[in-house]
Amino acid sequence: MHSDWLWVIFTLAAALAQTLRNATQRGLIAGLGATAAAHVRFLFGLPFGLAFLAALLLLTGQMPPRPSLVALGWMLSGSLMQILGTALMLSAMSERSFVVTIAYTKTEPVQVALFGIVMLSEKLTLPLIAAILIATSGVMIMGWPARQVPGMDRHRLKPALLGMASGAFFAMAAISFRGGILALQAENYILAAITTLAIGLLMQTAMLTAWLALRDRRALREIIQAWRPSLGAGFLGAVASAFWYLAFALESAARVRTLALVEILFAQIVSRNMFRQKTSPRDAIGIVLVVVGVVILLNS
Repeated sequence: MHSDWLWVIFTLAAALAQTLRNATQRGLIAGLGATAAAHVRFLFGLPFGLAFLAALLLLTGQMPPRPSLVALGWMLSGSLMQILGTALMLSAMSERSFVVTIAYTKTEPVQVALFGIVMLSEKLTLPLIAAILIATSGVMIMGWPARQVPGMDRHRLKPALLGMASGAFFAMAAISFRGGILALQAENYILAAITTLAIGLLMQTAMLTAWLALRDRRALREIIQAWRPSLGAGFLGAVASAFWYLAFALESAARVRTLALVEILFAQIVSRNMFRQKTSPRDAIGIVLVVVGVVILLNS
C-alpha cells in the first residue's frame, strides 16, 4: 500500500476535511466561545477515532502497537499544542474573515521546517525551501492588510498575531505527532497513524474536559446540548486528523504541511458559498503563488 504519491492523496483529503471542520466550528464560536468550540473537535471526534481504530483492528486482525514512554511523550506534546493552536485559530476567526484567518495560520510550513530540523533532524532541499517560501508568501499576501486604517492595531494586528501564534502551535503539533508515529515503530504505518489518532484524541478530550469542569462547567453543559452540530465537527475533525497522521507516517512534516496550503483554496470556495465572502484581486495573486509553490513541491 506504500506509494511515493500516497501521502499527496492523504494530505489533500486532510486539507479538505479540515476546511469543512473549521467552517463548522466557526459557527459554534458565538454560542460556546473559543475554548469550548475547540473542545468540540476532540470530545465529539473521540468516538470516531476509537471506531476507526476498532474497525482497522477487526479488518487486519492485528493488535495495536504498545506505545513507549517516548511515543506517549510526543503524543502528549502534540495533543497540547493542537489544543492551543485550535483555540487561537478560532479566536482569530471571531476577529477576521474565515479565509484571512486561515491565511494567517498558514505561516505554519516555515515554522514546521524549522522545528523539524531542530526536533527530528529532518533535512531541507533547495526546491523544498523555495516551495515553502513562495507558497507562504501567497497566503501572507492574502492576509496582510491592504492599507493602514484607523484602529488597525486593534482590528488587524490582534487577529494577525493570534493566527500566526496558532500556526506556531500547529507546527509543533505536526512535528510532535510525526515523532509519536515514528516512535511507535509499527510495521503497519496505517495502524501506527490510527493508533496515534485514538490516543491523541483521548488525551485531548481528557485535558479539555478537566479544564472546563474546573473553570467553566456551564460551557461543558452547552457543548453537550449543542451535540447535533458538534457531531459533524467531531467527525470531520477525526477524519482530517486520520489523514494528516497517515501523511506524516509516509513523508516529512515540512512537505506535508507545505502541500496543505491548498487548504487556502478550499477555504476560498467555502467562504464564497457559505459566508458570501468575495475574492479580491490580491487574493487571486496569493492563490497563484500558493499553486506555484505546490507545483514546485510536488516536482522537487
